[in-house]
Amino acid sequence: MTSKPARLAVVVKGWPRLSETFIAQELAALEQAGLVFEIWSLRHPTDTKTHPLHDQIRAPVHYLPEYLKDAPLRVLRAVLSARQLPGFKAAWRCFRADYARDRTPNRARRFGQACVLARELPSDAAGIYAHFLHTPSSVARYAAILRGLPWSFSAHAKDIWTSPDWELREKLSGTTEGAAFGATCTAFGAAHLRHLADTPDRIDLVYHGLDLNRFPPPPARTARPPEAPLALMSVGRLVEKKGFDRLIAALALLPGDLDWHWTHIGGGALNQDMRARAEAAGIAPRITWRGACDQPQVIAQMRASDLFVLPSRIAADGDRDGLPNVLMEAASQKLPILSTAVSAIPEFIENGIHGMLTDDSPESLAAAIRAFATRPEAGPGMAEAAYARLKTEFRMEPGIAQLTRRLNRMMDGAP
Repeated sequence: MTSKPARLAVVVKGWPRLSETFIAQELAALEQAGLVFEIWSLRHPTDTKTHPLHDQIRAPVHYLPEYLKDAPLRVLRAVLSARQLPGFKAAWRCFRADYARDRTPNRARRFGQACVLARELPSDAAGIYAHFLHTPSSVARYAAILRGLPWSFSAHAKDIWTSPDWELREKLSGTTEGAAFGATCTAFGAAHLRHLADTPDRIDLVYHGLDLNRFPPPPARTARPPEAPLALMSVGRLVEKKGFDRLIAALALLPGDLDWHWTHIGGGALNQDMRARAEAAGIAPRITWRGACDQPQVIAQMRASDLFVLPSRIAADGDRDGLPNVLMEAASQKLPILSTAVSAIPEFIENGIHGMLTDDSPESLAAAIRAFATRPEAGPGMAEAAYARLKTEFRMEPGIAQLTRRLNRMMDGAP
């Protein structure tokens, strides 16, 4: 008689989210690798579009109460149940210590959601794995202590750079309340977390990579004729760290005799602000705002464009990109790339070899675009180099194999 595989609980901020297809890619691959899990989302979906990957995942999805006041009986039952668990005293002590340093409604909500998660987890749950090291990991941590389960996390960008060091240190400690292990998607982020962890081997570097089976073969690329219009494109949320305000200012600096058009894909809180900036700069007729698009639409735009531009920068609150998957997606279509030397982007793009990297000033971005327009013969060579690097160093499969081993060992109780 064969035993049932251990069941994992995966905690995410929201499900499904079009801006976090890297999570969907990972979960689809983990499911194909034989991992059995259920998804527990802290928020209900807000996106009107989904990614084909979301339809591939067969794991059940559960939604925790996004706001505790919206499900008072569910939360009350969970808290009363949690008080009977052997781990309640330790979890309450941990929460009180956190709340003393972070007296916010969000912190209290994390503990309430954790009580619901601990009560509603299936009896055969063998571990909890959270995507993002801030709120989802707090919920996972409190619930794991309540249920006496191991927990782990995958860290990405904002969660690393906007979380206080005291919280990161405690989540990375070797105590029973700390994570069994953590994975992160850049060497830049891994170095920071290893510095804070009790032991560096608690942190694994696991690049998201790209499942090239999901993408069509790249089109044949030739140098754009210098007199042809320059088709620029970007994909990314309209938020501060993406730097699209700097790019709009850069586009306004381009010479009048350069024929260009920029297409932006993505939504975001700064949508109206960005449109107003373009109007004020007098370049609105040269911009197409497409909003959120599904993968086939994104790929079609990449195949029709001459240059992919991602002007990432560090936001005022410290938020920043890690290594955006969209750069690898552009490389999969041999689309030349212009980006900034921020965070882990240089781990994939070496300036002048796999693409162009600048600082995030409008002047530097404009100069790079002008240089690309006047030297179109350089584009295909850099795109070929980025595609070759993608295939040899940034495929998805090695990271998924490593993560599968780590999660199985955690659920088996191995150190």
